[in-house]
Amino acid sequence: MNWRLILPMLSKVPVGALGTPLLIIFVLAMMMLPLPPFLLDLFFTFNIALSIVVLLVAAYTVKPLDFAAFPTILLVTTLMRLSLNVASTRAVLMHGHTGPDAAGKVIEAFADVLVGGNFAVGLVVFAILVVINFVVITKGAGRIAEVSARFALDAMPGKQMAIDADLNAGLIAEAEARRRRVEVATEAEFYGSMDGASKFVRGDAIAGILILFINLIGGLIIGLVQHDMPLAQAANNYVLLSIGDGLVAQVPSLIISIAAGLIVARVGKEEDIGSQLAAQLFASPQALGITAVMMAMLGLIPGMPHVSFLLLAAAAAFGARALHRRDRRREAATAAEKAAEAVPVGGEAADASWDDIAPLDVLGLEVGYRLIPLVDRGQDGELLKRIRGIRRKFAQEIGFLPPAVHIRDNLELRPNAYRITLKGVTIGEGDAMSGMHLAINPGGASVELPGQATKDPAFGLPAVWIDERSREYAQLSGFTVVDCATVIATHLNSLLFRQAGRLLGREEVRRLIEHVNKLLPNLLDEIVPKMVSMPVFQKVLVNLLDEGVPVRDLRSIIESLAEEAPRTQDPAALTAAVRVSLGPAIVQSLYGGANELQVIVVEPELERMLNQAVSTDEGLAIEPNLAEGLLRGASAAVTRQEALGHPTALLVPERLRVPLARMLRRAVPSLRVLSHAEIPETRTIRVSSVLGALAG
Repeated sequence: MNWRLILPMLSKVPVGALGTPLLIIFVLAMMMLPLPPFLLDLFFTFNIALSIVVLLVAAYTVKPLDFAAFPTILLVTTLMRLSLNVASTRAVLMHGHTGPDAAGKVIEAFADVLVGGNFAVGLVVFAILVVINFVVITKGAGRIAEVSARFALDAMPGKQMAIDADLNAGLIAEAEARRRRVEVATEAEFYGSMDGASKFVRGDAIAGILILFINLIGGLIIGLVQHDMPLAQAANNYVLLSIGDGLVAQVPSLIISIAAGLIVARVGKEEDIGSQLAAQLFASPQALGITAVMMAMLGLIPGMPHVSFLLLAAAAAFGARALHRRDRRREAATAAEKAAEAVPVGGEAADASWDDIAPLDVLGLEVGYRLIPLVDRGQDGELLKRIRGIRRKFAQEIGFLPPAVHIRDNLELRPNAYRITLKGVTIGEGDAMSGMHLAINPGGASVELPGQATKDPAFGLPAVWIDERSREYAQLSGFTVVDCATVIATHLNSLLFRQAGRLLGREEVRRLIEHVNKLLPNLLDEIVPKMVSMPVFQKVLVNLLDEGVPVRDLRSIIESLAEEAPRTQDPAALTAAVRVSLGPAIVQSLYGGANELQVIVVEPELERMLNQAVSTDEGLAIEPNLAEGLLRGASAAVTRQEALGHPTALLVPERLRVPLARMLRRAVPSLRVLSHAEIPETRTIRVSSVLGALAG
């Protein structure tokens, strides 16, 4: 055998990978080779220590799968006990005539100390241990493992489907889904293995009984026949050795069985069994209090051991009192927290009422404490005037009056911060340095100004906060300089125009109708709600606003609805018809008075593919790669149009306008999608850019 080749190969194998095979080989060797008493003592001690380690690990395990190697450990420990039984049996039968220490000091100690050297008592103790191990613990743990394995297998398809559902819904990532699938499969395999491994302990108990009787009968025969020993001496030596051998094997077997019961009987996966027992068994002071009373009553009965019962009653009463105090402290702390939440600072608590429910502000502006002077009526806040002007401008350009902006200070914000909310949701926020000016670089300024660099919150342009002394120099250098109130007002104005569709609620539509009826009596009476319901009418207006089309021309909108309503009540179809009637205004808002319209068009082959991909719900059923290429191409086309100084408008057939507008709205918000029917006959079209499938 070439050890020079074998040793380097073995050195590369991890120690953990060699440990288990070597242990099994060594255990098998113990069955065949005679062991001296010293090694038997060492191995019996190791077996007891190993069983205690397994029991403690099982007690501190949080989840059964954290100790997934337990079925294998159960097999290895059972095999080790049986091999030690074989080795000790050999020593008892071969050297039992020499005295009670023939098989080592451990067996002698168990036979002498645990049963007092009385073999009758030893037989009874051994039988009791076997019954406890075999009938009570092992049988119960095996039944639990069997039921758990069956339930785990039955629940596996449902758990797998739940994991797939969470993955498809985007609640978990692919790695987490893979981990959960492995955990479900491992759980089923673990309980299945435990169901089979419980048979090891049952077989071990049966083998222990057989080995005991083999040692008894074989030892008596060998002592009487081979060594000519008197019956009393032979019984004293061999029976005590056999009982000690059986007890040495049954004690670690009982410990391992308890560990198996702890593993399969535990419920919950958040804490170990010790924490569960401490938290649940001693959680109720009433239970301990009643127990204390019952123990005291039993202790007062004549003839009962008063000291034991009364001592236990006192301990239970003390525990109940301690738990009651703990619960009262927790209740007091919880009540204090609730009271602190309910009582306003500087005032007394009042009963709750419906008045405590404040309506949610449609539009809100929250400011830090340094910006309060800008919105303080007493100080003639500049921002208040700007906001009134913004609402007036919005009503004139968009066609309806937006909700009032509710302003309040918020101490949770930074001193110079502000936040704009829509129906309680933040839609914009930024910082405004009170008493300073914001110098915005429109793109042509190259001078570096002293100050705090930032970005314009409304349009994202590079900017610098400067003081009053640098204002004139910044203006001469090409910067656009605005004060603090203008920064907030511009940001608010930009967000209002961008969120116009969400600002048009049912109340605004009702007031709009009332306003139109004052100016044009009876115009709406025949249309809304007789031909078009109020929700549909509101949806048409919201669709127009979402696409950047003002609703000022209500006469044209209502007339278009009157023509189209007898044919359809679909808001999308009605919106398309209204857009055609508003086409001249839409084009003028983009191109002004220019007769030649510089537009972006879709490459014919791509247009054909998109026409085929239009679904019934006016969406585009296209491949992700094609959609990504289309978005990149649209972004590149918008960049080219802006570089040439042309409006960013995409001209497509009517069938493609709605799905393309929906698709491009978020990715390229500045791109307006027009249909051929919306272009007035007086305007000519000139293609300045082509959007192809591979564009961008």
